Amino acid sequence: MTTHTPPSHSANTAENTSLFYVIFISAVAAIGGFLFGFDSGVINGTVSALGNAFNSSSVATGFNVASVLLGCALGALAAGPLADKFGRRAIMIITAIIFAISAFGSGISESSAEFIFYRLFGGLGIGAASVLAPAYIAEVAPPALRGRLATLQQLAIVLGLFAAFLSNYLIADAAGSAQNILMLDIAAWRWMFWAELVPAVLFLVGVLFIPESPRYLVAQGKVDDAKAVFSKISNDNVDAQISDVKGSLHSDKKPSIRDLFIDNSKKVHPIVWVGVALSVFQQFVGINVVFYYGSELWQAAGFDESQSLFINVLAGTTNIVSTFIAIALVDKIGRKPLLLVGSIGMFMSLSALTYIFGSAGLDEAGKLALSDNMGTFALIMANLFVVFFGLSWGPIVWVLLGEMFNNRIRGAALAVAASAQWIANFAITMTFPIMLANIGLAGAYGFYALSAFISIFFVVKYIKETRGKTLESM
Repeated sequence: MTTHTPPSHSANTAENTSLFYVIFISAVAAIGGFLFGFDSGVINGTVSALGNAFNSSSVATGFNVASVLLGCALGALAAGPLADKFGRRAIMIITAIIFAISAFGSGISESSAEFIFYRLFGGLGIGAASVLAPAYIAEVAPPALRGRLATLQQLAIVLGLFAAFLSNYLIADAAGSAQNILMLDIAAWRWMFWAELVPAVLFLVGVLFIPESPRYLVAQGKVDDAKAVFSKISNDNVDAQISDVKGSLHSDKKPSIRDLFIDNSKKVHPIVWVGVALSVFQQFVGINVVFYYGSELWQAAGFDESQSLFINVLAGTTNIVSTFIAIALVDKIGRKPLLLVGSIGMFMSLSALTYIFGSAGLDEAGKLALSDNMGTFALIMANLFVVFFGLSWGPIVWVLLGEMFNNRIRGAALAVAASAQWIANFAITMTFPIMLANIGLAGAYGFYALSAFISIFFVVKYIKETRGKTLESM
């Protein structure tokens, strides 16, 4: 008779130690995502103050905000090759330093040109973090944990946005306004940017205590170092893991733009256009207008600065809750249903906001004058918009882009789709102040509502469900 021997206490302890260590190093890498979100959101409470400090026109103000996105595109393109050459950890250290320099420089800027330089520089860090953090987590996480640990990046981004909104609100509240003096005879908006130095330094210190990616070490021929890392992050057979990595490296094909064309013709694979459209629609519904210009938006709708900054905090909280909903549902009900629900919900809430802003009168200062009831209704609709985006197009687009392309074209197709997303983000961010000045909030939100409406038909016709399918079956 065979008896079952339960795992020993020492085996359980070793397994728990490995689990704790993997969570720790993944969380450190995800601080890059937190900085991604913080740096994207910190501009929100400073737009008006920047315009006044630098005497910027609406076009210049738009570029002050959107300039970071040009750096993002370059940072994302450069991070992959640099990480393959010098290592994931080394480039993450450089990224942390970039975040710190950008945060400090943005706060000391005395002109639009100087500010734009530091924002462009900071964009390199954001773009690099958007590539490095999820790549590192995927390469150190055991298969059984990879899905859950990969969500740390998306969660860190929305937590970073929330932290930026909260710190902006607290700093402006303490000073009375973003333009007022806070401490040491320095304007509050400058302290808003310097607040980012805290997570930037934390990221830098944390990265010094995490190991290099074992996959990168194997690729560099440093097998003994890779074995040491694998022994810390997994209880599986180390030699077997090294063998698997060597096999995957041997079979990996470097991505090439030529892979995107059908049989070397001039026709691009249709699935690539679907990926590009997913990225563009994600931005054209105007979500980053809420996150970059939230304070400006609500002040234009008649709220004062303090109220506007507090509304940003509510939007950030809503975004976090919505992301948890997406994490809970994506593997249960699928990608396509969530996108469809999101598109319909965003269209309805954006249409309501278009009506509210379009029917509102103007006060003596020329700003929209919303009644108490309409102001409350606008606030509800804006947060509903964030809810529908946060449980669908926010995280699900990234899930689909990671799994919808076949193995042969995945690398090149992802690069193209991600680039399209940064470009669309730049276009929407740059044009909002111009639309606000020329066609008002109603006109701007009418465009975003139209984009959400078109996205409904796009999802129905072109999106295929990927839940439960292997990457090889795509």
